[in-house]
Amino acid sequence: MVVIPGGVFTMGTDEPAIQQDGEWPVRKVHVNSFYMDRYEVSNEDFERFVNSTGYVTEAEKFGDSFVFEGMLSEEVKAEIHQAVAAAPWWLPVKGANWKHPEGPDSNISNRMDHPVLHVSWNDAVAFCTWAGKRLPTEAEWEYSCRGGLENRLFPWGNKLQPKGQHYANIWQGVFPTNNTAEDGYKGTAPVTAFPPNGYGLYNIVGNAWEWTADWWAVHHSTEEVHNPKGPSSGTDRVKKGGSYMCHKSYCYRYRCAARSQNTPDSSASNLGFRCAADASPELP
Repeated sequence: MVVIPGGVFTMGTDEPAIQQDGEWPVRKVHVNSFYMDRYEVSNEDFERFVNSTGYVTEAEKFGDSFVFEGMLSEEVKAEIHQAVAAAPWWLPVKGANWKHPEGPDSNISNRMDHPVLHVSWNDAVAFCTWAGKRLPTEAEWEYSCRGGLENRLFPWGNKLQPKGQHYANIWQGVFPTNNTAEDGYKGTAPVTAFPPNGYGLYNIVGNAWEWTADWWAVHHSTEEVHNPKGPSSGTDRVKKGGSYMCHKSYCYRYRCAARSQNTPDSSASNLGFRCAADASPELP
């Protein structure tokens, strides 16, 4: 983990790319010092947790999870006869879970350093608790994503590819039919891939969506706040950072201010997390 020094930042944006996501209005937010995982929780990390506790994820209990169609074998696709109406590239796959990200004929043996996927919010909280950590609040997540920069689109600045270099694992090409994988990855990348941001955090945008502690709401005031924790109740939890599936034409959510939501028991082949922890009392 790294120490994220306390401070004040401008949260949100007044030029929202996706109106319904409630990225606006901008507001001044004060955040105390805290710890944040440098990396997304990897398959190796999660396996250690499961081996230690015998934990069974919700996707395993439910018997299926959502997988992006472009990652599936023809054999698996042939067995599926339903999809998400608004997003037909999402298919419910029987036997898809963290150990089998694209269904029963897939495994993670050569992806132990990739982010764990198919973890629900509840699964993420269980891991964090076992590790003596917690999920970051949305404000903590966004503050750490910005890496000390003010009012920038991305963790490293405003240009998506400074000097032609890839800084995140997102979709290149035409979504959802053609991913050219110019950044080197069609699916997830190792959690250590790409340059870290100013706070030393890797893959804080792109790669896998990351759960936060907050309940979802879109109505924000411009009032200056200290350590906000989101609404006291809700139906969905906030996720941040976008994933390897994000493309500007459809899901321009690999920006620090961007946000989305899922129910706490949801899981998918592009959804993971990283942990935070309270700072020790001697930190400023």
